[in-house]
Amino acid sequence: MNPFRLLLQRAGGDLMRLKLQSTFKVHTPEGMPEFTGPNDFTEVTVDQIKRFHTDMVRIRRMETKASQMYTQKKIRGFCHLYIGQEAVCVGMESSLTFKDAIITAYRDHAWHLTRGGTITEVIAEMQGKAAGCSKGKGGSMHMYKAANNFYGGNGIVGAQCPVGAGIAFGLAYEDPKAPKGVCLSLYGDGAANQGQLFEAMNMASLWKLPVIFVCENNQFAMGTSVKRGSAQQVFYKRSDYIPGLWVDGMDVLACREGMRYAKEWCMAGNGPVCMEMQTYRYMGHSMSDPGTSYRTRDEVQKVKEERDCISKLSSRLIAEGISTEAELKTVEKETNKEVDKEIAAVEALPPTPFEEIGRDIFDVPITVRACDHTIVYGQ
Repeated sequence: MNPFRLLLQRAGGDLMRLKLQSTFKVHTPEGMPEFTGPNDFTEVTVDQIKRFHTDMVRIRRMETKASQMYTQKKIRGFCHLYIGQEAVCVGMESSLTFKDAIITAYRDHAWHLTRGGTITEVIAEMQGKAAGCSKGKGGSMHMYKAANNFYGGNGIVGAQCPVGAGIAFGLAYEDPKAPKGVCLSLYGDGAANQGQLFEAMNMASLWKLPVIFVCENNQFAMGTSVKRGSAQQVFYKRSDYIPGLWVDGMDVLACREGMRYAKEWCMAGNGPVCMEMQTYRYMGHSMSDPGTSYRTRDEVQKVKEERDCISKLSSRLIAEGISTEAELKTVEKETNKEVDKEIAAVEALPPTPFEEIGRDIFDVPITVRACDHTIVYGQ
């Protein structure tokens, strides 16, 4: 008998209650007994769970194409890819609205998409074109979508964490006990040892800010394993005064439920939460890192075979009778084709014009001279 079918309960309409395949770990500080952790199930519609699969496939295809374009020198500068970590952004975003805010580091392409951005905006930005989300002037590390409360895309390790606390301060300014939303302040396991993170946690706890500090623990920081780089490797327990939650970041449904619970806690005026999303990046830290000097290819392959987030959800969809293997292959084929088509259109777009480079920087007439250009800004 199907091992999952008994755990599927109809909750009305096409809403499903699905038992999670992974468990949470909870850190409950002294004096906060009510922080008990999420459910061992999550509720989704058929359309939602199918969309999770499509979105993860879409993100992976976009990032894979970005990798190819980087090697072809169509993308220059820094480029940090999200391949392997797709369940984190897709699952967490499904429990948020655009009234909630997100700020992250420089592995930001996928988050821009989940915040309502387009592949055109992402790829054009990386290629230095005016159609990019930052008009081609920010590049890979500086994706933004202010209309949907996405604040980037920040290049300094850990610097986004106190800014995230500040965004949360704004969300709770009018009524701390009923904030307008929550702010996710995302950072990696390498940034988890930054002093500014702990300063932000202290202020957020004092003022009970609706900020969720999210450590995307992809195991290797910039090229050093957590075992070699962190004296204390249990990141969700890093604060003895902020409740913590460990989540299997390779399980999109667990990411959804964990985020639902953390947001509910913050929206009740209880203050911050620290989450650790246990995930894994298949690529190097950036495109300049082959990713093989501090781990073996066999290790990466083993994770792909045993824990891959897309494969895991595909197996669940088939086991629950929601989709067939043939249907999922068709979805992947069609999604990849759509991504490729959109990227091809971006490659035909013109680069950001020279006249645009100083716009939004200079607000008074100023002359900028280059070897073959002289531009006056501010007129």
